[in-house]
Amino acid sequence: MGSETLITLDRAAFRDALPDGGRLMGLDVGSVTIGLALCDAGWSIASPAHTHKRGKFAADKSVLADFVAKQSVRGLVVGLPLNMDGSESPRSQASRAFARNIAVLGLPILLWDERWSTAAAERAMIAQDMSRAKRAERIDAHAAALILQGAIDGLTGGSFAF
Repeated sequence: MGSETLITLDRAAFRDALPDGGRLMGLDVGSVTIGLALCDAGWSIASPAHTHKRGKFAADKSVLADFVAKQSVRGLVVGLPLNMDGSESPRSQASRAFARNIAVLGLPILLWDERWSTAAAERAMIAQDMSRAKRAERIDAHAAALILQGAIDGLTGGSFAF
């Protein structure tokens, strides 16, 4: 890959940037926390990893870089919070800015529509009879896993739906 890190909404371009596949990390970027999820190198299944409490960007970048290195991550999927009509919102712009900032990690970045991820994660955790406190602690990582699962299904022709 050249000196310019790929940041795209285009699944084909992202897939082409990773011809050998490799582990992906999903991110649910909020103003207070970042939910992290991982999938296998074959892009089959996504799982929640953990929730990182945001601080200064330099510290956040360091945590993400360490996580990427330890987990052998090859690409990133960043949730893009769109309005229900598909238009962009101030939160969308914040996610795009975050993606531009983490481009310094040198990995291709796919922006993925995350309109239903948090609601779907909440429903799934309630169905598991998870306490409100545990849900609050884990919701962002679960939302990141749903974002990542949607993306890998979109990349591989799978049929995951919220």
